[in-house]
Amino acid sequence: MKEALEQIRTAALDAIAQAENSRAVDDIKVKFLGKKGELTSILKQMGKLSAEERPVIGQLANQIRGELEQSIAAAQQQLKEKQLLAQIKAETLDVTMPGKKFDLGKKHPLTLVMDEIKEIFLGMGFDVVDGPEVELDYYNFEALNIPKNHPARDTQDTFYITENTLLRTQTSPVQIRTMEQRKPPIRVISPGRVFRSDALDATHSPVFHQIEGLVVDKNITMSDLKGTLELFIKKLYGEDSVVRFRPHHFPFTEPSAETDVMCFHCHGKGCRLCKGEGWIEILGAGMVHPKVLENCGIDPEEYSGFAFGMGLERVVMRRFAIDDIRLFFENDKRFLEQF
Repeated sequence: MKEALEQIRTAALDAIAQAENSRAVDDIKVKFLGKKGELTSILKQMGKLSAEERPVIGQLANQIRGELEQSIAAAQQQLKEKQLLAQIKAETLDVTMPGKKFDLGKKHPLTLVMDEIKEIFLGMGFDVVDGPEVELDYYNFEALNIPKNHPARDTQDTFYITENTLLRTQTSPVQIRTMEQRKPPIRVISPGRVFRSDALDATHSPVFHQIEGLVVDKNITMSDLKGTLELFIKKLYGEDSVVRFRPHHFPFTEPSAETDVMCFHCHGKGCRLCKGEGWIEILGAGMVHPKVLENCGIDPEEYSGFAFGMGLERVVMRRFAIDDIRLFFENDKRFLEQF
């Protein structure tokens, strides 16, 4: 039995020395020291030994067990360190290698021009205000002096959610809410998304952006409106821009006007961009209708004001000579990378 114990010691130590990984060491531990291991099997035979041999063999068996346990623990630690060094070596970074180039996004052309327009009006003392996109019929139509039988209120043009709730068709409701919440003087612009039941094509979209402006104070006149818009257009299109006003009609302004800028491509001679007219329509404007002021609790005998509104997509399309509004919403990187 003593010889068998020595053979187990030799075989186990040789196996531990040759083990290549932790799993192999675990297998060796089970093979020699487990419940059904070789050393355990030898110890089960000690009952056959004489009283004099048992202490000697028992002491030797315990010595071998302790030696093997110590060797297994040392092998496990050594293999663990070896594995860690291999991992560190594999994960070593070469700091001299060039970094990876990330594809960074850029501002959308609508955002570029929107930010520019905001900065122009902020420079003139305007505030930027916002309002809900899901709007009440009262704010979208009634308070703006748009009667029940007006074509703009038709279900073919408006996305109604309920009889009195809809997706706003313009950002003018923000002006009504502002006049209800603030006392004059008021000087604000309200940019945002609007929704109309239009078929999608190169020049129409059911979702687009508007920028509305409103000024209310004492002694506001049409000349204030004209001067404000001329300054805005010169800042947006250049100091040599020429502006004209044409009579028009809007339910919420009186008098009303369409504002045009002389074509910045042909300078009034007529070209493809302005469709041969020499002028490009930019926005609609006018003096706030007295009834609209009354609806907001503002005395039209004491205060007056002007309002204007423009379609952002129309401005951007003419700024960058874009001929299809759908390009703004398709997120084609080839298009967006040009700005």
